[in-house]
Amino acid sequence: MSRGILEGIVEKRRRRILREGHSLGVQIPAERRVPLVSFGREPCIICEIKRASPSRGGINPSLDPVHQAGLYSDAGVLSVSVLTEEDHFSGSLLDLMAVKETFPQLSVLRKEFILDEEDLEISFRAGADAVLLIASLLEADTLAQLYTKTYALGMDALVEVHSVEDVAKVRRLRPRFTGINSRDLRSFRTDLLLPLQLAESIDWDTKLIFESGIGRGEDVRIARNAGFSGVLIGETAVRHPERLGELAAAAGAGPENSVFWKHLARRRADHPQRPLVKVCGITGREDALLADSLGADLLGFVFADSPRRADADSVRNLGATWALKVGVVVSESGPDGRRRLPGEVKELLDGGYLDAVQFHGDEEPEECAGLAFPYYKAVRVGSQKDLEAARNFWSPRVLMDARAEGIRGGSGVRISSHLVRRAAETGPLWIAGGINCENVVEIVRDFNPELIDLSSGVEAEAGKKDPEKLKRLFELLDGRME
Repeated sequence: MSRGILEGIVEKRRRRILREGHSLGVQIPAERRVPLVSFGREPCIICEIKRASPSRGGINPSLDPVHQAGLYSDAGVLSVSVLTEEDHFSGSLLDLMAVKETFPQLSVLRKEFILDEEDLEISFRAGADAVLLIASLLEADTLAQLYTKTYALGMDALVEVHSVEDVAKVRRLRPRFTGINSRDLRSFRTDLLLPLQLAESIDWDTKLIFESGIGRGEDVRIARNAGFSGVLIGETAVRHPERLGELAAAAGAGPENSVFWKHLARRRADHPQRPLVKVCGITGREDALLADSLGADLLGFVFADSPRRADADSVRNLGATWALKVGVVVSESGPDGRRRLPGEVKELLDGGYLDAVQFHGDEEPEECAGLAFPYYKAVRVGSQKDLEAARNFWSPRVLMDARAEGIRGGSGVRISSHLVRRAAETGPLWIAGGINCENVVEIVRDFNPELIDLSSGVEAEAGKKDPEKLKRLFELLDGRME
């Protein structure tokens, strides 16, 4: 939600408190009558109970909180978040009390716009085991006071941050639980890499909780591999209870020592003035090391029928690079009709010689993560229909490449400008196709891509880079040449 909407919600809540009191007309027990349960137990998956939200409208207006909590409990979920804000989320303290009294073994987080100590007293007596404290809503001294009071009552506090300013505000508290929301307060959109970027600013020992935007088990895997201890899942848990087993299993599996998305998020934060750069179609050690020394963020090695096809041994023997290494593949169909990752690519990925896979074939969204992880999808774009198809993929980023008849990548063809603009409207833009020294400044200026993918535009011949073109392009990106 935008900052203006957030402030409007808080102002409306203050007026309701003046009219109805902090219990908002609900009869709250004079003393707590349910046990306190520790928050954040493993597997740390926190599923939400909510009927609506400002950004999505009605999610499930007739939701029965006790039935929903039962679905969560049956799936092995140990922590539940209950929205109690009435006007925009259609929640109630009655929901929280009903859930906790029916499932006293669950840890229940009250998700509300907590403003003062009386809010905390009400939360405790109603049965909350933890409360959400939103750093951006509270002055530093008020936040510290509420944090201290929360623990004095015996509850836990999930302190939510949205910006580096929020992180600075809460640093002296060193909260035990720090939540980072993937929803951009300016655009309403969720971006799975935003929490990964902000996590780099947190320098105290804390359990990081990834909030919003989790739709699949592979999203949980990304969060866990980036150092998050847990995930808070809202709309997906309500709309798709059939995914609870998949989500809980991913949360309980632990990290897989895959840092691809974490490293990319860090690099985006480190040099926001220029796009990330992938140099693709590398076949030789000399080109790889040159691109790496110039500041490439990704090195692309093609493992498909192409004049730019890489050799697995060359990748294996390349050694450590600052740039992450990506294998570009078109998945193969086996005798049973099921897609398979090329064996040499699987070996390189499993052995740590590749950091991720770029799927450049006709893979379906549900196939990709089962074939390789981490991965992202490349989609050939030549029409609005192609853009719509790209939105169906689940990876945090989708690379938009130009559609050229009979060629998958390295065609030198550009995507039409109006399609690039449409693609950029939906989220961070990754773009390939026909980028070279003559047009890179214009492309960056006009479309503000997060990543550009270079191949034929910096070649002397197919599979061999032109050192001067490569050097000049990086100089242009770094603003050292007109």
